[in-house]
Amino acid sequence: MGPNEIAVVPDFHKRILFSDEAHFWLNGYVNKQNCRIWSEANPQVYVETPLHPEKLTVWCALWAGGILLQKR
Repeated sequence: MGPNEIAVVPDFHKRILFSDEAHFWLNGYVNKQNCRIWSEANPQVYVETPLHPEKLTVWCALWAGGILLQKR
């Protein structure tokens, strides 16, 4: 096989794995890092949050063989 050729892998679609993880804070905190609110005026709000609150991390993957799930 030459350097410019692509190998055909049988059942390639069965080897694809999609994964993600999410964090759930047990004190009700919601991470708004990906949320931006634009306003003309400064709301002058001060919110105190703990440095390391308790949280549950969940990791999940989907593939042709099923679902993989891990809780930490």
